[in-house]
Amino acid sequence: MIVGVPKEIKSWENRVAMTPGGVEALVRRGHTVLVEKGAGLGSGLTDEEYSSAGAKLVGAADAWSAQLVIKVKEPLPEEFRYLREDLLLFTYLHLAAARDLTDAMLASKVTGVAYETVQLPDRSLPLLSPMSEVAGRLAPQVGAHHLEKMQGGRGMLLGGVPGVPPAEVVILGGGVVGINAIKIAVGLGARVTVLDLNHARMQYLDDVFGGRIVTMNSTEANVREMVAKADLVIGAVLIPGAKAPKLVTRSMISLMKEGSVIVDVAVDQGGCVETIKATTHADPTYVIDGVVHYGVANMPGAVPRTSTFALVNQTLPYALKLADKGLDALRESQPLRLGLNTHKGALTFGAVAEAFGLPCATPEAALA
Repeated sequence: MIVGVPKEIKSWENRVAMTPGGVEALVRRGHTVLVEKGAGLGSGLTDEEYSSAGAKLVGAADAWSAQLVIKVKEPLPEEFRYLREDLLLFTYLHLAAARDLTDAMLASKVTGVAYETVQLPDRSLPLLSPMSEVAGRLAPQVGAHHLEKMQGGRGMLLGGVPGVPPAEVVILGGGVVGINAIKIAVGLGARVTVLDLNHARMQYLDDVFGGRIVTMNSTEANVREMVAKADLVIGAVLIPGAKAPKLVTRSMISLMKEGSVIVDVAVDQGGCVETIKATTHADPTYVIDGVVHYGVANMPGAVPRTSTFALVNQTLPYALKLADKGLDALRESQPLRLGLNTHKGALTFGAVAEAFGLPCATPEAALA
Protein backbone atom coordinates (compact mmCIF):
# COMPACT_ATOMS: atom_id res chain seq x y z
CA MET A 1 0.00 0.00 0.00
CA ILE A 2 1.07 3.60 -0.53
CA VAL A 3 1.15 5.39 2.84
CA GLY A 4 1.30 9.18 3.09
CA VAL A 5 2.53 11.27 6.03
CA PRO A 6 1.74 14.97 5.46
CA LYS A 7 3.23 17.80 7.47
CA GLU A 8 0.84 19.15 10.10
CA ILE A 9 -0.38 22.69 9.32
CA LYS A 10 -2.28 23.52 12.53
CA SER A 11 -0.79 26.52 14.35
CA TRP A 12 2.35 25.46 16.26
CA GLU A 13 1.63 21.79 15.65
CA ASN A 14 5.10 20.30 15.56
CA ARG A 15 4.20 16.64 15.99
CA VAL A 16 4.45 14.21 13.10
CA ALA A 17 2.38 11.06 12.61
CA MET A 18 5.25 8.67 11.88
CA THR A 19 8.82 8.35 13.10
CA PRO A 20 11.68 7.07 10.92
CA GLY A 21 11.45 3.82 12.87
CA GLY A 22 7.79 3.53 11.93
CA VAL A 23 8.63 4.21 8.29
CA GLU A 24 11.22 1.45 8.40
CA ALA A 25 8.63 -1.00 9.78
CA LEU A 26 6.19 -0.15 6.98
CA VAL A 27 8.83 -0.36 4.24
CA ARG A 28 10.05 -3.70 5.58
CA ARG A 29 6.53 -5.05 5.01
CA GLY A 30 6.58 -3.94 1.39
CA HIS A 31 4.72 -0.62 1.65
CA THR A 32 5.71 2.63 -0.05
CA VAL A 33 5.88 5.56 2.37
CA LEU A 34 5.58 9.15 1.12
CA VAL A 35 6.68 11.69 3.76
CA GLU A 36 6.20 15.39 3.11
CA LYS A 37 9.49 17.27 3.19
CA GLY A 38 10.05 18.88 6.58
CA ALA A 39 7.23 16.94 8.25
CA GLY A 40 9.41 15.82 11.16
CA LEU A 41 11.54 18.91 11.72
CA GLY A 42 9.36 20.23 14.54
CA SER A 43 9.98 16.99 16.43
CA GLY A 44 13.70 17.03 15.72
CA LEU A 45 13.46 14.41 12.94
CA THR A 46 15.29 15.28 9.73
CA ASP A 47 14.42 14.49 6.13
CA GLU A 48 17.66 12.52 5.96
CA GLU A 49 16.50 10.22 8.75
CA TYR A 50 13.25 9.52 6.90
CA SER A 51 15.07 8.97 3.62
CA SER A 52 17.51 6.57 5.29
CA ALA A 53 14.55 4.65 6.72
CA GLY A 54 13.19 4.13 3.20
CA ALA A 55 10.69 6.98 2.81
CA LYS A 56 10.27 8.99 -0.37
CA LEU A 57 10.30 12.73 0.33
CA VAL A 58 7.48 14.53 -1.48
CA GLY A 59 5.29 17.63 -1.49
CA ALA A 60 1.99 17.95 0.37
CA ALA A 61 -0.23 16.98 -2.57
CA ASP A 62 1.75 13.81 -3.20
CA ALA A 63 1.65 12.82 0.48
CA TRP A 64 -2.13 13.25 0.43
CA SER A 65 -2.41 11.24 -2.81
CA ALA A 66 -1.57 8.03 -0.94
CA GLN A 67 -4.09 5.25 -0.32
CA LEU A 68 -3.60 5.51 3.46
CA VAL A 69 -2.85 8.91 5.00
CA ILE A 70 -1.65 8.98 8.59
CA LYS A 71 -1.80 12.31 10.44
CA VAL A 72 -1.80 13.71 13.96
CA LYS A 73 -4.52 16.37 13.88
CA GLU A 74 -7.80 16.61 12.03
CA PRO A 75 -7.77 18.03 8.48
CA LEU A 76 -8.14 21.81 8.40
CA PRO A 77 -10.30 23.57 5.77
CA GLU A 78 -7.25 24.09 3.55
CA GLU A 79 -6.87 20.29 3.46
CA PHE A 80 -10.50 19.41 2.71
CA ARG A 81 -9.69 19.36 -1.01
CA TYR A 82 -7.54 16.29 -0.44
CA LEU A 83 -10.39 14.22 0.99
CA ARG A 84 -11.76 11.64 -1.45
CA GLU A 85 -13.68 8.38 -1.59
CA ASP A 86 -10.69 6.09 -2.14
CA LEU A 87 -8.72 7.55 0.78
CA LEU A 88 -8.29 5.83 4.14
CA LEU A 89 -7.51 8.54 6.72
CA PHE A 90 -6.08 7.61 10.13
CA THR A 91 -5.76 10.51 12.59
CA TYR A 92 -7.40 12.37 15.48
CA LEU A 93 -10.73 13.67 14.16
CA HIS A 94 -12.83 14.94 17.12
CA LEU A 95 -15.82 15.25 14.79
CA ALA A 96 -18.39 15.92 17.51
CA ALA A 97 -16.89 19.39 17.94
CA ALA A 98 -16.37 20.07 14.21
CA ARG A 99 -19.48 20.23 12.02
CA ASP A 100 -17.60 21.66 9.02
CA LEU A 101 -15.11 18.79 9.03
CA THR A 102 -17.91 16.25 9.52
CA ASP A 103 -19.78 17.64 6.53
CA ALA A 104 -16.60 17.67 4.41
CA MET A 105 -15.82 14.06 5.24
CA LEU A 106 -19.37 12.92 4.48
CA ALA A 107 -19.46 14.85 1.21
CA SER A 108 -16.10 13.46 0.07
CA LYS A 109 -17.02 9.90 1.14
CA VAL A 110 -13.58 9.49 2.73
CA THR A 111 -13.04 6.59 5.14
CA GLY A 112 -12.06 8.19 8.43
CA VAL A 113 -10.66 6.21 11.35
CA ALA A 114 -10.28 8.34 14.48
CA TYR A 115 -7.52 7.65 16.96
CA GLU A 116 -9.73 8.85 19.80
CA THR A 117 -12.47 6.26 19.27
CA VAL A 118 -10.35 3.14 18.75
CA GLN A 119 -11.38 1.15 21.80
CA LEU A 120 -10.24 -2.11 23.41
CA PRO A 121 -12.64 -4.64 24.98
CA ASP A 122 -11.88 -3.19 28.45
CA ARG A 123 -13.17 0.17 27.10
CA SER A 124 -9.72 1.76 27.25
CA LEU A 125 -8.68 4.11 24.45
CA PRO A 126 -5.14 3.09 23.48
CA LEU A 127 -4.54 5.83 20.91
CA LEU A 128 -5.99 8.66 22.98
CA SER A 129 -4.23 7.69 26.21
CA PRO A 130 -0.67 8.74 25.29
CA MET A 131 -1.72 12.27 24.37
CA SER A 132 -4.06 12.43 27.37
CA GLU A 133 -1.07 11.57 29.54
CA VAL A 134 0.97 14.38 27.96
CA ALA A 135 -1.87 16.94 28.15
CA GLY A 136 -2.67 15.93 31.73
CA ARG A 137 0.91 16.47 32.81
CA LEU A 138 1.13 19.74 30.91
CA ALA A 139 -2.08 21.18 32.38
CA PRO A 140 -0.75 22.06 35.90
CA GLN A 141 2.50 23.30 34.33
CA VAL A 142 0.56 25.59 31.97
CA GLY A 143 -1.78 26.62 34.78
CA ALA A 144 1.14 27.48 37.05
CA HIS A 145 2.65 29.65 34.30
CA HIS A 146 -0.58 31.57 33.72
CA LEU A 147 -1.09 32.12 37.45
CA GLU A 148 1.95 34.38 37.24
CA LYS A 149 1.05 38.06 37.43
CA MET A 150 2.70 38.99 34.12
CA GLN A 151 0.50 36.38 32.42
CA GLY A 152 -2.67 37.92 33.88
CA GLY A 153 -2.96 35.51 36.79
CA ARG A 154 -3.33 36.00 40.54
CA GLY A 155 0.43 36.08 41.08
CA MET A 156 0.53 32.78 42.94
CA LEU A 157 3.13 30.05 43.17
CA LEU A 158 1.32 26.75 42.73
CA GLY A 159 3.07 25.09 45.67
CA GLY A 160 3.28 28.12 47.94
CA VAL A 161 6.22 28.53 50.33
CA PRO A 162 6.62 27.95 54.08
CA GLY A 163 4.17 30.25 55.82
CA VAL A 164 2.13 30.88 52.66
CA PRO A 165 -0.53 28.37 51.53
CA PRO A 166 -0.33 26.71 48.11
CA ALA A 167 -2.79 27.22 45.29
CA GLU A 168 -6.12 25.39 45.20
CA VAL A 169 -6.27 23.16 42.13
CA VAL A 170 -9.62 21.66 41.11
CA ILE A 171 -9.55 18.84 38.56
CA LEU A 172 -12.79 17.88 36.83
CA GLY A 173 -12.49 14.21 35.93
CA GLY A 174 -10.27 11.47 37.30
CA GLY A 175 -9.50 9.57 34.09
CA VAL A 176 -6.22 9.49 32.19
CA VAL A 177 -5.92 13.28 31.90
CA GLY A 178 -7.05 13.74 35.49
CA ILE A 179 -4.66 11.28 37.11
CA ASN A 180 -1.71 12.70 35.20
CA ALA A 181 -2.71 16.23 36.18
CA ILE A 182 -2.93 15.07 39.80
CA LYS A 183 0.61 13.66 39.68
CA ILE A 184 2.10 16.96 38.56
CA ALA A 185 -0.08 19.23 40.71
CA VAL A 186 0.61 17.17 43.84
CA GLY A 187 4.29 17.02 42.95
CA LEU A 188 4.39 20.82 42.71
CA GLY A 189 2.83 21.07 46.18
CA ALA A 190 -0.67 22.31 45.30
CA ARG A 191 -3.81 21.47 47.25
CA VAL A 192 -5.76 19.24 44.88
CA THR A 193 -9.46 18.37 44.75
CA VAL A 194 -10.73 15.93 42.12
CA LEU A 195 -14.39 15.62 41.11
CA ASP A 196 -15.68 12.53 39.33
CA LEU A 197 -18.93 10.57 38.96
CA ASN A 198 -17.36 7.13 39.21
CA HIS A 199 -17.13 6.07 42.86
CA ALA A 200 -14.78 3.20 42.10
CA ARG A 201 -12.46 5.63 40.34
CA MET A 202 -12.49 7.96 43.35
CA GLN A 203 -11.67 4.99 45.61
CA TYR A 204 -8.75 4.16 43.35
CA LEU A 205 -7.45 7.75 43.36
CA ASP A 206 -7.82 7.92 47.14
CA ASP A 207 -5.83 4.70 47.49
CA VAL A 208 -3.09 5.87 45.12
CA PHE A 209 -2.66 9.39 46.48
CA GLY A 210 -3.72 8.79 50.08
CA GLY A 211 -4.25 11.98 52.02
CA ARG A 212 -2.59 14.15 49.40
CA ILE A 213 -5.82 14.87 47.49
CA VAL A 214 -9.53 15.34 48.22
CA THR A 215 -12.10 13.47 46.11
CA MET A 216 -15.67 14.70 45.66
CA ASN A 217 -18.71 13.53 43.74
CA SER A 218 -19.21 15.61 40.61
CA THR A 219 -22.59 17.19 41.30
CA GLU A 220 -23.53 20.64 40.06
CA ALA A 221 -23.47 21.98 43.63
CA ASN A 222 -20.02 20.54 44.32
CA VAL A 223 -18.62 21.85 41.04
CA ARG A 224 -20.00 25.32 41.79
CA GLU A 225 -18.54 25.30 45.31
CA MET A 226 -15.10 24.12 44.30
CA VAL A 227 -14.77 26.30 41.19
CA ALA A 228 -15.46 29.36 43.35
CA LYS A 229 -12.60 28.35 45.68
CA ALA A 230 -10.15 27.38 42.95
CA ASP A 231 -7.06 29.21 41.82
CA LEU A 232 -6.67 26.75 38.94
CA VAL A 233 -9.41 24.63 37.34
CA ILE A 234 -8.38 21.80 35.01
CA GLY A 235 -11.06 20.36 32.74
CA ALA A 236 -10.32 16.66 32.26
CA VAL A 237 -13.71 15.25 31.24
CA LEU A 238 -14.10 12.76 28.40
CA ILE A 239 -17.00 10.94 26.82
CA PRO A 240 -15.35 8.94 24.01
CA GLY A 241 -16.01 10.57 20.65
CA ALA A 242 -18.78 12.80 22.04
CA LYS A 243 -19.02 16.48 22.93
CA ALA A 244 -17.84 17.13 26.46
CA PRO A 245 -20.58 18.03 28.97
CA LYS A 246 -20.58 21.65 30.16
CA LEU A 247 -19.83 21.17 33.85
CA VAL A 248 -18.71 24.75 34.53
CA THR A 249 -21.48 27.12 33.51
CA ARG A 250 -21.26 30.79 32.58
CA SER A 251 -22.75 31.77 35.92
CA MET A 252 -20.04 29.82 37.79
CA ILE A 253 -17.30 31.80 36.04
CA SER A 254 -18.52 34.99 37.69
CA LEU A 255 -18.02 33.33 41.10
CA MET A 256 -14.34 32.68 40.49
CA LYS A 257 -11.48 34.75 41.85
CA GLU A 258 -9.93 37.55 39.81
CA GLY A 259 -6.85 36.16 38.10
CA SER A 260 -7.75 32.52 38.57
CA VAL A 261 -7.02 30.21 35.63
CA ILE A 262 -8.95 27.59 33.67
CA VAL A 263 -7.11 25.00 31.56
CA ASP A 264 -9.72 22.98 29.65
CA VAL A 265 -8.02 19.91 28.21
CA ALA A 266 -11.40 18.79 26.82
CA VAL A 267 -11.54 21.75 24.43
CA ASP A 268 -10.96 19.60 21.33
CA GLN A 269 -14.24 17.86 22.18
CA GLY A 270 -15.99 21.18 22.74
CA GLY A 271 -14.75 21.72 26.31
CA CYS A 272 -16.35 21.15 29.70
CA VAL A 273 -16.41 24.89 30.50
CA GLU A 274 -19.23 26.89 28.92
CA THR A 275 -16.99 29.90 28.23
CA ILE A 276 -14.10 28.01 26.67
CA LYS A 277 -13.16 28.30 23.02
CA ALA A 278 -10.28 26.77 21.10
CA THR A 279 -7.09 28.83 21.09
CA THR A 280 -3.59 28.29 19.73
CA HIS A 281 -0.08 28.09 21.16
CA ALA A 282 0.57 31.46 19.48
CA ASP A 283 -2.34 33.12 21.33
CA PRO A 284 -3.29 30.68 24.11
CA THR A 285 -5.46 32.68 26.52
CA TYR A 286 -8.26 35.19 26.86
CA VAL A 287 -10.04 36.66 29.88
CA ILE A 288 -13.73 36.53 30.85
CA ASP A 289 -14.91 38.02 34.15
CA GLY A 290 -11.27 38.33 35.22
CA VAL A 291 -10.67 34.59 34.76
CA VAL A 292 -7.83 33.52 32.45
CA HIS A 293 -9.04 30.87 29.98
CA TYR A 294 -6.48 28.56 28.33
CA GLY A 295 -8.05 26.59 25.47
CA VAL A 296 -5.20 25.32 23.29
CA ALA A 297 -6.66 22.41 21.34
CA ASN A 298 -3.34 20.68 20.65
CA MET A 299 -1.56 20.95 23.99
CA PRO A 300 0.85 18.04 23.33
CA GLY A 301 2.16 20.01 20.34
CA ALA A 302 4.08 22.10 22.89
CA VAL A 303 6.35 19.12 23.59
CA PRO A 304 6.43 17.56 20.12
CA ARG A 305 9.38 15.24 20.44
CA THR A 306 7.97 13.53 23.53
CA SER A 307 4.48 13.53 22.03
CA THR A 308 5.46 12.18 18.61
CA PHE A 309 7.29 9.17 20.01
CA ALA A 310 4.58 8.51 22.62
CA LEU A 311 1.88 8.64 19.93
CA VAL A 312 3.64 6.49 17.33
CA ASN A 313 4.47 3.87 19.98
CA GLN A 314 0.72 3.25 20.16
CA THR A 315 -0.51 4.00 16.63
CA LEU A 316 2.10 2.00 14.69
CA PRO A 317 0.63 -1.49 15.30
CA TYR A 318 -2.75 -0.26 14.03
CA ALA A 319 -1.16 1.58 11.10
CA LEU A 320 0.60 -1.63 10.09
CA LYS A 321 -2.72 -3.52 10.15
CA LEU A 322 -4.40 -0.86 7.99
CA ALA A 323 -1.50 -0.80 5.54
CA ASP A 324 -1.38 -4.61 5.33
CA LYS A 325 -5.11 -5.24 4.96
CA GLY A 326 -6.88 -1.96 4.14
CA LEU A 327 -10.60 -2.08 4.88
CA ASP A 328 -10.32 -5.74 5.84
CA ALA A 329 -8.38 -4.60 8.90
CA LEU A 330 -11.54 -2.77 10.01
CA ARG A 331 -13.68 -5.82 9.35
CA GLU A 332 -11.36 -8.11 11.29
CA SER A 333 -10.43 -5.86 14.24
CA GLN A 334 -13.15 -4.66 16.59
CA PRO A 335 -10.95 -1.93 18.15
CA LEU A 336 -10.23 -0.49 14.69
CA ARG A 337 -13.87 -0.89 13.64
CA LEU A 338 -14.92 1.18 16.66
CA GLY A 339 -12.53 3.84 15.37
CA LEU A 340 -14.44 4.14 12.10
CA ASN A 341 -16.26 7.48 12.01
CA THR A 342 -17.12 7.91 8.32
CA HIS A 343 -17.22 5.61 5.30
CA LYS A 344 -18.60 6.19 1.78
CA GLY A 345 -20.73 9.13 2.89
CA ALA A 346 -22.13 7.42 5.98
CA LEU A 347 -21.57 8.54 9.55
CA THR A 348 -20.62 5.49 11.63
CA PHE A 349 -20.08 6.81 15.15
CA GLY A 350 -23.20 7.35 17.23
CA ALA A 351 -21.98 10.16 19.48
CA VAL A 352 -21.10 12.30 16.47
CA ALA A 353 -24.48 11.63 14.85
CA GLU A 354 -26.19 12.57 18.11
CA ALA A 355 -24.21 15.81 18.38
CA PHE A 356 -25.48 17.00 14.99
CA GLY A 357 -28.81 15.20 14.68
CA LEU A 358 -27.59 13.19 11.70
CA PRO A 359 -28.40 9.59 10.70
CA CYS A 360 -25.90 6.94 11.68
CA ALA A 361 -25.01 3.52 10.29
CA THR A 362 -23.21 0.82 12.22
CA PRO A 363 -19.60 0.26 11.16
CA GLU A 364 -20.52 -3.31 10.24
CA ALA A 365 -23.33 -2.19 7.95
CA ALA A 366 -21.22 0.53 6.32
CA LEU A 367 -18.39 -1.90 5.62
CA ALA A 368 -20.60 -4.71 4.35
